[in-house]
Amino acid sequence: MQDYKQFLIECDQAPRLTKLADFFAGAAAGKSGMPLQKPVVDMRLLPSDKRMQSLVELHARRQGHFDQHYHSSIPYRLEEECRMAYALLQFAQATTRGISIYSLGTAEGTMARTLCELGEGHITSLSCSPNKENYECFKAFGEPPFAEFFLGPFHHLTKDYLQNSERLQSFAKGFDFILEDTTFQMYSANRLQQIGFVAQHLKDDGILLLVEKFRAEEPADYFAREVQKDFGFKARYFSHDEIRKKAAHVLKTMHESEVTLSDMASAIHAHFKYCVVTWNSGNFYGLAASNCNINLGRYLSCLVGPAIPREYTYGPGPNTPL
Repeated sequence: MQDYKQFLIECDQAPRLTKLADFFAGAAAGKSGMPLQKPVVDMRLLPSDKRMQSLVELHARRQGHFDQHYHSSIPYRLEEECRMAYALLQFAQATTRGISIYSLGTAEGTMARTLCELGEGHITSLSCSPNKENYECFKAFGEPPFAEFFLGPFHHLTKDYLQNSERLQSFAKGFDFILEDTTFQMYSANRLQQIGFVAQHLKDDGILLLVEKFRAEEPADYFAREVQKDFGFKARYFSHDEIRKKAAHVLKTMHESEVTLSDMASAIHAHFKYCVVTWNSGNFYGLAASNCNINLGRYLSCLVGPAIPREYTYGPGPNTPL
């Protein structure tokens, strides 16, 4: 079993909990970083069946402060979250035992909470964040059914903690799905140990979902996609001055902990046999990894087409093995 002692020290000293802590606290409290208007799903890009409509409507009602900032910052990330949630709901309702989801570092855990409310007992979830402001948003609509929240950074949620927690002990046997959503890039570029640490919580046939911002092989490509994101999308929600300040004070630090897709592939395949690209938006990609090709295929079959205009998508595309 790998010793993560030094890794845990590294995480405690990471930008997410030090130099970027005030930014995340302010955005989670709604005191800074709020968009000029609340982002709304473009339903022209998604299926119009009743299940998707119910999901989109409830997700919109459950959003807290940070989610509004987040979904206004990444082109069509809100549509992608609904696409992922729709697939997880389909996957869960096709099983007899239901599924468990660990949504780590995902602010107020809007997607996880929404799925639990719609899942009618087929879905249980655990979300985590080190910000009490996110926990307050999670609790703002009352005690959610089948959904739990761990107030702390992802590396503080150990197997021993789960096993000794009366409230969270049911999750100690492992999760069917784990979602890492732009979290690792706020800590370090150590994807090998980050993935290994999180994978301890995954069932043998479980699926790890990752959404991250990646370095491009060519710096010029990275810069061009950033310009497209900032002035083709973010300008709808933030002033040019706000976009510039965030780039200087937050994104510059985050960039130091980003990796390339090839670096990520090496880290993933140290722990998983299979990995597939599921989504792309400029410098952001969605990935799904597992040691169970059957379950991975089932999840991929539940995903509807990417809900994003083609001008924001580059290679490699969805269903491309990584």
